[in-house]
Amino acid sequence: MSRIDTSNPVEVEKVGRYLKHIEMYRRMERTVKKEGVSVMTTNASQTFVKSHPLLNEMNKVNSSIMNIERTFNFIDDKNNGKPKFTASDLI
Repeated sequence: MSRIDTSNPVEVEKVGRYLKHIEMYRRMERTVKKEGVSVMTTNASQTFVKSHPLLNEMNKVNSSIMNIERTFNFIDDKNNGKPKFTASDLI
């Protein structure tokens, strides 16, 4: 929070969403570690092994985390507490 403009509600909301996504990812990670990366599935008379369903969800949440990280407008301490923008930001 010290690296963003806390007077901007959009930036504060991004931090909140980021933290919620991190929490969800960690819960899923604990579940997968506990249950294993593969699960046994029984369908009528068939039994087969497949990957844990949370692995796909973990990838989706991880993508969301990365997208939120890219949108943060961090404050530069060397620039008197103002966001740092350069010409390379436009590319």
